[in-house]
Amino acid sequence: MDDNSPRADTLVATVRGVLPSLTPAAQTVARLILEDPATVARSTITELSAASGTSEATIVRTARLLGFSGYPQLRLALAAAAAQPDRLVPGDLAPDDPLSEVILKVSRAESEAIKDTVAQLSSEKLGAVVDAIVGARRIDTYGVGASGLVAADMAQKLMRIGLSSHSFADAHLALTSAVLLKRGDVAIGISTSGETPDVLEPLRRAGEAGATTVAITNNPRSSIAELAEHVLISAGRETEFRPGALASRISQLLVVDCVFVGVAQRTYDSSQQALQSTREAVAEFVKKR
Repeated sequence: MDDNSPRADTLVATVRGVLPSLTPAAQTVARLILEDPATVARSTITELSAASGTSEATIVRTARLLGFSGYPQLRLALAAAAAQPDRLVPGDLAPDDPLSEVILKVSRAESEAIKDTVAQLSSEKLGAVVDAIVGARRIDTYGVGASGLVAADMAQKLMRIGLSSHSFADAHLALTSAVLLKRGDVAIGISTSGETPDVLEPLRRAGEAGATTVAITNNPRSSIAELAEHVLISAGRETEFRPGALASRISQLLVVDCVFVGVAQRTYDSSQQALQSTREAVAEFVKKR
């Protein structure tokens, strides 16, 4: 297996993340991997071609798009992943699931999202983002929907430790902010798919203005990953009953928390002073009510 190939313990998460950027034929093969990776691991290329209705050439191309030199290497990785059966059970929520089952499935999905994110989160790449934020005059975050909540959380955390940070969920306001950024500022775009236009365009304009650009996304081959200078990968599967807001949001929040703690460590004295001041201000306000 190539050194740059996905690890067995994060292979399914990697396939899930890049799925939107694959061709329709490659998506067909990838969905079979997601639905039943153990069966794909046992299938010859001829058997998988018949099962997927795609050509053997398409299967080889798909394996290469996923980071492998060929289909045999993909099968080996899937076989290794199949040795961890608990992580291969989809666990999708059904309309008639009792609440006891809902608790187990949701907690499991979010726990796996955290584990997969930790496995893919590079400390070197995280450190580069922390460095950029520590030296920034201003940090803007962009996101819509569930990712907008994460963007707001990040801006609020950074503001609490004395940094000038603002979040934007409205594309017009985001663009207004982006074009006014300067060299040394930081713009952070958050998008699970990596293809959200309301996030892509402000991030692009921020980069043109000279700001350092950062992406937090599930898809390492998405438009936002190509656009940003620094890319932090999160992981989390969306299903019919968990659209956008649960496992994906949890994994993004983990990345945000890691960035925040790294920045707070680097600015410990000023961060502690800012936290104390804001804590006292809120406490005083509450006492007066």
